[in-house]
Amino acid sequence: MLALGLDAVLVVAFAAFGRVSHYGGVFGEYGLGLATTAWPFLAALALAWFVTLAWRAPFAPLRTGVPIWVVTVVGGMLLRALSGQGTALPFIIVATLTLLLLLVGWRLIGMLVRRLRRRASAAVRPKH
Repeated sequence: MLALGLDAVLVVAFAAFGRVSHYGGVFGEYGLGLATTAWPFLAALALAWFVTLAWRAPFAPLRTGVPIWVVTVVGGMLLRALSGQGTALPFIIVATLTLLLLLVGWRLIGMLVRRLRRRASAAVRPKH
């Protein structure tokens, strides 16, 4: 559940950053700006977790992170289009690259940290 929570927080952060950079604020006129921007990607993220069976290897960058990223971007864009939100090519490119960095990036960092810790603990252990 930690990985799913982190994915969701990062998707909301992506939406919040976009709102601030394009509208000057997160919540908009009626306080629903962030929710309006984030929901298509959060719904697609939930679908991604389901179709990829991500809970089996939630921290794996390639086995889990890449498919989650692809489903989240494609599903999020489809839901944005169906709900009348913008899907201009520059937005698609920025969203694709940003979500790649966020959804796969944290898993890569985690994998590297685990490897470094294993090497460090192996170097400290006495050899028999």
